[in-house]
Amino acid sequence: MAKTYKKADFPVAGIRRFLEPGPIVLVSTHWKGKHNIMTMGWHTVMEFSPSLIGCMITAANHSYGMLEKSGECVINIPEIHLIDEVIGIGNTRGTRVDKFRKFGLTPEPGEVVDAPVIKECYANFECKVADRRMLDKYNFFILECVKAHVPARPKFPKTLHYRGEGIFMLSGRHVAKPELFRPGNI
Repeated sequence: MAKTYKKADFPVAGIRRFLEPGPIVLVSTHWKGKHNIMTMGWHTVMEFSPSLIGCMITAANHSYGMLEKSGECVINIPEIHLIDEVIGIGNTRGTRVDKFRKFGLTPEPGEVVDAPVIKECYANFECKVADRRMLDKYNFFILECVKAHVPARPKFPKTLHYRGEGIFMLSGRHVAKPELFRPGNI
């Protein structure tokens, strides 16, 4: 028999803790000789080929202007060992401080974009803005990943996932069901 739950009303402003599926990422940008990094949890895969990623960045964020003007960024995936940096970057304004220096991170040149790759992150996805139609109304960027850098190991990194109110969970146990997988259905 399927499990059931006794439910109670819940504030709709808090539902993100149940829906945010992807890992926290660090978005690095470059504009007019300056680098910046922001912590982001609002992103989603939109298409596989071309590889499109949607993300919401408030227009009040310094990275919004840098990404909007340059048209490119790098989505960097940190692991648990960078949790203090992830939180610190999210609580620091890029207009006032060099976040690479403050948090001891290494900017390396991208191969396709001018935005820096963060050396200490597990993976780096160089992206270009593919569609700006949702910016004015929703601050929603649609990015195309044009170059990906991922190590062979570990196969499943220990990524951070935001649950709201300063609470994170770590990626954990994996369940494999390859016999049920049909390419193109997910």
